[in-house]
Amino acid sequence: MQTMVLTDIATGWTECVPVRTRESGLVIAALNQARSLFPFPLQGVDFDNDSAFMNERVVCWCRSQGLEVTRSRAYRKNDQAWVEQKNGAIVRRLVGYGRLVGAEATVVLGRLYDVVRLYGNLFQPSFKLREKTRIGARVVKRYHPPVPPIARVLAHSGVAEADKERLQAMLEREDPVMLFAGIRAAQEELGKRVDRRGLNAGTEEPLAIDLQRFTVSLKTAWQAGEKRPTHRRPYRRTKPYPKRPSMLEPFEPQIRAWLEADPALSAAAVLQRLVSADPSRFTKKALRTVQMAVKAWRMEIAGQIILDGDWMKRAPVSPPAAAGGGTGHLNAPNFSNIPG
Repeated sequence: MQTMVLTDIATGWTECVPVRTRESGLVIAALNQARSLFPFPLQGVDFDNDSAFMNERVVCWCRSQGLEVTRSRAYRKNDQAWVEQKNGAIVRRLVGYGRLVGAEATVVLGRLYDVVRLYGNLFQPSFKLREKTRIGARVVKRYHPPVPPIARVLAHSGVAEADKERLQAMLEREDPVMLFAGIRAAQEELGKRVDRRGLNAGTEEPLAIDLQRFTVSLKTAWQAGEKRPTHRRPYRRTKPYPKRPSMLEPFEPQIRAWLEADPALSAAAVLQRLVSADPSRFTKKALRTVQMAVKAWRMEIAGQIILDGDWMKRAPVSPPAAAGGGTGHLNAPNFSNIPG
């Protein structure tokens, strides 16, 4: 299933509605549900170029309901910037990237969004761009002070007074701590269905919210970081892939002997000797395979020499420099281009 996200550009009020399949009838039902959730009447909808929205059935329904239909710019990466940022800040942050399938998971996800809409729109502050100025290649952005979306709705002159009174009563009635506890309880229930694909899809009772236990856990939650149950992945044992036999295995002792006798022997010379030994098995196309094998064997031998300390015995000792004859500077490596 998927999530349909609707964001009001003027106030930032956001509603999320789960959609079980990409079907025009379910999209219409989700739009109709979102109209009842917004605290003000909708005047129009601006879709992206998805075929789930831009089809005759959905467009005709919107026009019959008095909604002006517009669409975003085609082939533009930032065509739906207001919605795309909510996909990351709300949906992906709370639900994660796991796969959710089935009607029961849809009900649980809808239960999560019922709490998220109140917590995010009533108590979660967000920035809103005030102006953007380009100075050469530099772009300077200035923002309004961060406030919750409900503050922008109450300050907007186009919202009716009756809607503002209803929102003010809702703000006084809701408790942010209780809503946050409800989000965690819904995530705990939804986390059991991530990547299950229909397994254990039986109906379960919603988890009871123990507010006292939740508030006590907030004192130490910052130490271990935020753990979201929806971001967990069930353990899946993968079968070990059998190792494919290499064409060089029968000749490995012979190649090692050649390299020990002549450490400067190139991979092309090794391949030429292998072609002479077995023309039916080796051709010039096996050069890359021989190069990787020779490189790995040389690295192995170099590691053994360094670990045994034999390289210190073989290193030539240079005579000491005369007093005053040096420059006093070392040719040190440059780390300025290494990030971090």
